[in-house]
Amino acid sequence: MKTIVCEEPNRFLMKDTTIPVPSAGEALIRIKRVGICGTDIHAYRGNQPYFVYPRILGHELSAEIVEIGANEQGLKPGDIVTVMPYLECGTCIACRQGKTNCCTQMSVLGVHQDGGMREYMTVRADHLLPTDGLTLDQSAIVECLSIGAHAVRRAAITPGETALVIGAGPIGLGVMKYAKLSGAKVIALDMNQERLEFCKQWAPADEVVNVTNEPLQAIEAITGGDLPTVVLDATGNAKSMESALQYVSHGGRLIYVGLVKADISFSDPEFHKREMTMMSSRNATREDFARVIDSIRDGKVDTGAFITHRAGFDEMIDTYEQWMNPQTGVIKAVVEL
Repeated sequence: MKTIVCEEPNRFLMKDTTIPVPSAGEALIRIKRVGICGTDIHAYRGNQPYFVYPRILGHELSAEIVEIGANEQGLKPGDIVTVMPYLECGTCIACRQGKTNCCTQMSVLGVHQDGGMREYMTVRADHLLPTDGLTLDQSAIVECLSIGAHAVRRAAITPGETALVIGAGPIGLGVMKYAKLSGAKVIALDMNQERLEFCKQWAPADEVVNVTNEPLQAIEAITGGDLPTVVLDATGNAKSMESALQYVSHGGRLIYVGLVKADISFSDPEFHKREMTMMSSRNATREDFARVIDSIRDGKVDTGAFITHRAGFDEMIDTYEQWMNPQTGVIKAVVEL
């Protein structure tokens, strides 16, 4: 079978590898779509935490089951599924609390172990979710949107709150969408005006603010001086994450959705005087995947506009660099197999 391997930073290689044989409790799946996300791009560029080379990338996957044994979900060969790529141990303190998304021994497909940039792979059967009623494209972006859905659930957003989402990439857009579906008034903050216009149409964000034009004053004007009660930073940029505190209301919450390979620091007086709650959001759970699948099936998410670029598997290596250029207008790129 054909397999694309990231041999080292900035270098992919197409290889011919053997179709794997599933072990007990695993399924053999035929990959149909692979979504490209920031994690893949960071890994390709050599600045992804928890990463070693060579590695097969790809964790936003839709697939067809080829072979599977008895399983609690009743999945069978021919079923179309999405993959929950976070492989938890099931026994650590986080897992025992149902927080499998932050397992102490977390292993993520395409990051800690090989992912889906290949024609076939084996996956634990209990990490496949059926996507009846969804297209192959839609099934491939469930994981990406689940990151945003999980962050919103972490933030415990209630109807009528004002939520500022910093960063209008695919993850930030997912945060905006599920904040809106939770009843929040959403402000989008980014430096790309074209992307901000997309936020207004797609999420849809209620207000947009360009970070290059006195953003604090603009946000204060929008909120009548109160500032947002919830701020979610989806940039994965240390400078943005450090400055995010200034946008949080007194008594508000700050959620770091994006991950950066660096230390971040902040003013303790600014943090303390607000009695601010600061938290991180990592990965997603089965509950978040189920919510996203249902919301797509119910027509609440415009997946057609979300996927802007695509390439065949044989074209991916030559096309990949283009997807890292914001000037191409890329929101979400998908590889077709």
